[in-house]
Amino acid sequence: MLFRPFRFIVVLLFFFTISPSLPFAQNKNLKANLKEIDEYAAKAGQDWRVPGFAMAIVKDDSVVFAKGFGVRELGKPTPVDAHTLFAIASNSKAFTSAALAILVDEGKIKWDDPVTKYLPWFQMYDPWVTREMMVRDLLCHRSGLATFGGDLLWYGSTYSREEVVRRIRYLKPTSSFRTRYGYQNIMFLAAGLVVEAVSGKSWDDFIKERFFAPLGMTTSNTSVSAFKPTDNVATPHNGKDEKINVIHYVNVDGIGAAGAINSCVAEMAQWLRLQLGRGIYKGQKIFSAARAREMWTPQIMNFVSEQSEKFNPTTHFSGYALGWGVRDYQGRKVMSHGGGLDGMISQVGLMPEENLGVVVLTNSETGLSSFLVNKVFDVFLGAPKRDWSGEALARQKDNQEAQKAAAKKIEDERVLNTKPSLALAQYAGTYGGSMYGDAKVTEEDGRLVVRLLPSPMFVGDLEHWHFDTFRLKWRDSAVYPFPKGFATFTLDAHGKIAEMKIDVPNPDFDFTELEFKRKPEPGNN
Repeated sequence: MLFRPFRFIVVLLFFFTISPSLPFAQNKNLKANLKEIDEYAAKAGQDWRVPGFAMAIVKDDSVVFAKGFGVRELGKPTPVDAHTLFAIASNSKAFTSAALAILVDEGKIKWDDPVTKYLPWFQMYDPWVTREMMVRDLLCHRSGLATFGGDLLWYGSTYSREEVVRRIRYLKPTSSFRTRYGYQNIMFLAAGLVVEAVSGKSWDDFIKERFFAPLGMTTSNTSVSAFKPTDNVATPHNGKDEKINVIHYVNVDGIGAAGAINSCVAEMAQWLRLQLGRGIYKGQKIFSAARAREMWTPQIMNFVSEQSEKFNPTTHFSGYALGWGVRDYQGRKVMSHGGGLDGMISQVGLMPEENLGVVVLTNSETGLSSFLVNKVFDVFLGAPKRDWSGEALARQKDNQEAQKAAAKKIEDERVLNTKPSLALAQYAGTYGGSMYGDAKVTEEDGRLVVRLLPSPMFVGDLEHWHFDTFRLKWRDSAVYPFPKGFATFTLDAHGKIAEMKIDVPNPDFDFTELEFKRKPEPGNN
C-alpha cells in the first residue's frame, strides 16, 4: 500500500441513511453513534485538509451510514457523495481471494495445488520455491520476496500482466520461503492469472460476473480506462513540498488482481454485507461459509513493534490471512485491509463478532481512512474516547522533522569540487538487465537524461553530484512525489563504464532491485 502523509483542505457535504426497522431505543442509540462519527469525520477531514472522502458503515446487514465529504477535485465545487468512484487499490486483493474461493467451492482448484499446475511457465528465483509454491501462498505474503519487491515491473510499465509475472523469476528473495511476511503485489497478480487459467475468463470479467453483478455494484470497474467524462469520479491528489497537487490517474491495469478495482462506498457496503454474511448476500450464496472461514484464518504472522503496542495497546497480534489482514482490537477479531495508489488511500475494516463493517475511500494520501475505521469501532463498542486523528497529526510533525534532518545529512555528505571521470558523452548509452529491461542515457543540451524504457513516464534529469554520482530528479510525468535520488556509474579496470546504479529512497518502490549493466553499442565490441 502506498502511504505518504500530507494535509489537505476539505469542504463538507453529506448523504446518509438510517435503517428504519430497528426498535426505537436501539435506533436512537444508533443515531447518536452515527452523529458522533459524522462530526468526528468532518473535523478530521478539515484537520488533515483532505479534498474529499466518503465513508459507509454496515451494521447487522444494514447500510446505516453512507456519506460523502468534500469535493471530487480541489478548486472545483462538485461534491463527493456515496456514489463517487475512487481507486480502492489493494482492497482489490480480497476480491481475488474470494474469486479463488468460488473456484475451490466448485471443485475446480484446491488451495494447496501447486501454482505450476495452472501456470506451467510460472517460475521463482529458487527452483525449489517454484515447485513448492501453492495457490494459497500467492495470497498471504510469505513468498520470501521483499515487501513491494518487483513493483517497478508493473508501475506505469508497458508489460502485460503475464509478462510481469514471468519476469519475477529474476528477482532474488530476501528471506526463506514461508518464514517471513513480505507484502507482495505480484503474487496476487499471479493469483489473478490462476483465476483466468481455471475459469477461462479474464480476471476482470470474473470479478464483474461473480461479484459486481450479484451485489448490484453497477458502477464499479477494474480499469481507469472505463471512466467516462460524465462519470461521478474523484480526482487523485498528492503533496510535495507541502503543496497540494491535482494529479492524473496512473493506469494500473498491469497489476490487475492486486489493485485495479475502482468503486464507491455505496457499492463497497454491499461487499461488506457479503463478507459479514460469510458468503451470503440477500439469501444468495456467493461462496461457502467454509471458504469464508479459510479466508479469515491467519497464514503468516507479522511483527507487532513496541511503538505499535504503545499506540494501540489492545492489539496483541497481527497476521495475514488470504487477502485480509487479521488482528485483535478491544478483545475482538478484526479483518482489515488498506489500499493505496497515487492520490488515493482506502481502508476496509470488519468486526465479525459485532456484525460491523466500515469502508473509507479518500482522494488524497493521508492516514485519515485508518483513523476513521478505528473511530467507528470505538464508538460502536463503547470504548474510551480517543482522538486518533489528533495523535497522528502530532506524530506526523515529528516525522517531517526527521525527514528534513535526513535530507540535510545527504547534503552535508556531498564531496565538493569533484568532476566526473569521463566526458558526459561517454556516459550516454543503453543499460539493462534480465528482470526489468533497459534504460537509456542521453546527453541533451550539455546534461544527461535517463529514461526507463519499460515505463515511459520515468524520465529523469541527471545533475553532477560528486565523482561519478549524479543527482537524479524524475520529471513530472512520474506523478508519484519521488524525492531526488542518485545515479552512480561504475568503471571497469579499463576505465570504461560498466554499470549504472539507481537509488531513489522512498517507501514504495525499490530502484536498487533493478540491474543496469552497460550494453555494447551496435557495431562496437
